[in-house]
Amino acid sequence: MRLRKRLTRQKAVIVLIILSLVSGVFLGVRQFFTGPRSTVVASVNGEKITKDELYQLLLSQAGQQGLNLLIAQKIVDLEAKKQKITITEAEIEEALAKYYDYYGGEESFTQIMAVRGTSLAEVKKNIVNTLKIKKLLEPKIKVTEEEMKAFFEKNKEDFAQKEQVKARHILVATEKEAKEIKEKLAKGEDFAALAKEYSLDESTKNNGGQLGFFNRGDMTPEFEKAAFALAVGEVSAPVKTEYGYHLIKVEEKKQAAAPDYEKSKAEIKEYLFNQKLQAEYNPWLQEVSKQYEIENFLTNAS
Repeated sequence: MRLRKRLTRQKAVIVLIILSLVSGVFLGVRQFFTGPRSTVVASVNGEKITKDELYQLLLSQAGQQGLNLLIAQKIVDLEAKKQKITITEAEIEEALAKYYDYYGGEESFTQIMAVRGTSLAEVKKNIVNTLKIKKLLEPKIKVTEEEMKAFFEKNKEDFAQKEQVKARHILVATEKEAKEIKEKLAKGEDFAALAKEYSLDESTKNNGGQLGFFNRGDMTPEFEKAAFALAVGEVSAPVKTEYGYHLIKVEEKKQAAAPDYEKSKAEIKEYLFNQKLQAEYNPWLQEVSKQYEIENFLTNAS
């Protein structure tokens, strides 16, 4: 359902608005500058580039913006402490589960974060801060039944459940290879393990060939026809497409269903709440900042 992706993207935007520069640029800076300032970080034809040069460049390009984000984060922490707001491990895991769902599973999400240079610990830290902000601003935000119904009517097609299949696949170059792997599966070998070993699909092989849920029309016609014809738990015969030969294993199916307001209420409420949260955050931060003595020494940094 498109709204679910929209909802998850929106949560990611909230995190990025508040913390992305901190977790991206400045956490990287902290890693670079744990040693002597004069340490060489690169060279071109023997001409050295030092940590000091890199530091000055990053400071000039994003220093004040990054510091503002760190100050905002500190204010959020102090306000949460003042109001005795705590974030439980269960709440963190619930938020993580939504990211896993959007990115096609925990393993896929972890790999994407690794490529971006972000650790799971940093993701959790960002989630904690986002949850603190949500709890701090929750008393100021109200989502009415009328707003939810209006949103549902305006976006009704987003709430229609299309027929979907959740599947894994293994892609190989020849039909012979596909048949050999199918024989291994018949003998009880694990589909995900074989995908990691043999699949040519670099985007899914490390995740055991996991494709997640897809609708009709999302895949090539030959692949789609085979996948939707399989029963849950069944593995296809080799399926030829323009990419090679696939073995497809269906893990779950969802039947088409008409839009249902009652089933969608919680999702709609969260989406509208997060929209209002983004609008309320900056005014709230400006107001609450007046209660704190903030000193900025960045202009003296060298």
